[in-house]
Amino acid sequence: MKWIPQEVETYLNAKEYVDTAVIPVYSLSFGEEMKQSAAAFEFISLLTGYLEKQFTGRILLFPPFTYLKSDNMENVIDELIKWENVVLQSEFKHLLYITSELDWRMYENRVGGSLIWLPSLPLGNMSEPQKVEVIESQVKQLLSIFTQKWSING
Repeated sequence: MKWIPQEVETYLNAKEYVDTAVIPVYSLSFGEEMKQSAAAFEFISLLTGYLEKQFTGRILLFPPFTYLKSDNMENVIDELIKWENVVLQSEFKHLLYITSELDWRMYENRVGGSLIWLPSLPLGNMSEPQKVEVIESQVKQLLSIFTQKWSING
């Protein structure tokens, strides 16, 4: 389910079945890194959109957690932990962050949710069918990660 009124209403009526919160994590960069930042955004946006379709009724796809690449990471982590605390108090059993930001791998032990890092694949020059094929391939790989997380924690 997506973070839109109709689907949030469905979530509110079926909380016992929707046990997983997915939060995309992006950084914004400007100047020379702007294009790379936009490519990572496109990749993670498409990927989480496809994940949401695969697991409709099991996950709620939250709006992205977005920060400036130039921000102090300690402050960024503190802000993400605020999100995390609120989400986990809202009866979600599982919290998964999805990002292509390599820096997060150094901090994954600081957050309570599971961090899934994927290298961003450049989709910019691909046709729509090619993008779909690449994203679907990535989602298939993530299916096993999701089912593993669910089997470990119920």
